Amino acid sequence: MARDIQVTFDCADPARLAGFWAEALDYRLQDPPDGFESWGQALEAMGVPRERHNDAAAVVDPKGAGPRLFFQRVPEGKQAKNRVHLDVRAAPGLMGEARMAALEAEAERLVARGATRLHRHEPALPLDAGHIVMADPEGNEFCLD
Repeated sequence: MARDIQVTFDCADPARLAGFWAEALDYRLQDPPDGFESWGQALEAMGVPRERHNDAAAVVDPKGAGPRLFFQRVPEGKQAKNRVHLDVRAAPGLMGEARMAALEAEAERLVARGATRLHRHEPALPLDAGHIVMADPEGNEFCLD
């Protein structure tokens, strides 16, 4: 039996990072609990102080196929290269120049939303079809693949 997974990001600004990843993956912010129109309204009803409202955020795949991404505020900043990262499949089925052009277009879109471009790896067939290494707004590395 396959298990559901959640990918958790430690970060400084959960709302900002959740918004970035929702845009990057065509996800959406997780809805507030039933009976509430917004997370702010729900958190106030739960007695969470206003200064703690950005302690966590989550995004979900609207189709229900991908994992939930959870963002939690931590006091320390990112220290080193990620040991685990996401590969964003931005050019499925494409090879060569068409693949790299699709990856470049996605890199530009994400840079406009706060990402940083780190490295481009040219195709080295037969195994590596080429990819672009990026960082999200808080420096977490990911690949456009």
